[in-house]
Amino acid sequence: MSILICGSLAYDTLLTFDGAFDDHLLPDQLHKLSVCFRVPQLRREFGGCAGNIAYSLRLLGGEPLIMATVGADFAPYRAHLDRLGIASSHIREIPDTYTAQCFITSDRADNQITAFHPGAMDFASQNHAHSAQGMRLAIVAPSGHPAAMQFCRELTAMGTPFVFDPGQELPLFSAEELLELTGTASYITLNDYESELLTHRTGLSLAALADRVEALVVTRGGKGSDLYAEGQHWHIPAAPADALTDPTGCGDAYRAGLLFAREQGWDWLAAARLASVVGAIKMGHKGAQNHPLAASDIAQRFTAAYGVDCPLPHP
Repeated sequence: MSILICGSLAYDTLLTFDGAFDDHLLPDQLHKLSVCFRVPQLRREFGGCAGNIAYSLRLLGGEPLIMATVGADFAPYRAHLDRLGIASSHIREIPDTYTAQCFITSDRADNQITAFHPGAMDFASQNHAHSAQGMRLAIVAPSGHPAAMQFCRELTAMGTPFVFDPGQELPLFSAEELLELTGTASYITLNDYESELLTHRTGLSLAALADRVEALVVTRGGKGSDLYAEGQHWHIPAAPADALTDPTGCGDAYRAGLLFAREQGWDWLAAARLASVVGAIKMGHKGAQNHPLAASDIAQRFTAAYGVDCPLPHP
């Protein structure tokens, strides 16, 4: 059965500057800043939270259904989704707009300057979760604050279990909205920083927030993740990665593993461990949608990392 993924689709343009930003920025002259960085390396990748989650979910054997808005330049991305066998029936094209674009320039010390153009994502509320029927599970990932609120409320009205994953948009939600959504969502996923911000905004501890949902997951990069579910707290060590190549999209890969496992009926501990393995595999590849996911490789990594058999069927 399909998993509904409400979120963004974007093109990521990644630029590499061989020098250091601070060699070109004068602190006492920032009020009249005019600089140019020569970037000899450029990559353009398919991205956006919804696309990244759907990519890994599909490779795991799931059936992702993306709900997003895109611009008139979406054709190459649509062809990419078609090749993967990911349905695009709920991807709405907005005329005279661009698909969301993220431009990230990194220097040799991995400092980043990012520019984000939301483009068609600003029209995400033209979609409605209730237009996708028969969903067993959904996730509301960053897709613009008004649309995220709308999707969460629609899924609540439909009685569809869903993950509230506010991501980098969390600061846009008021305390009242966060209390509402943490009280109606089935699950919450956050990274380390977002968990601190959510507790600050709501005045509730992680344990108290976990009591409001069926499960709360906090990812902590190389430090692993914390899972609060069924009245228990587990710390999940990070699965080893072959190489620390690119963290872009690792959180989305983790969420794909979590969604797949839960839709398949796995218990929470096994689901979080699978999620960690999928995130580690992604870490070893550049871009958010270039990593392979073979069942035999996942099973081997799962057992090596956690000392138990992986529930994922494999030849």
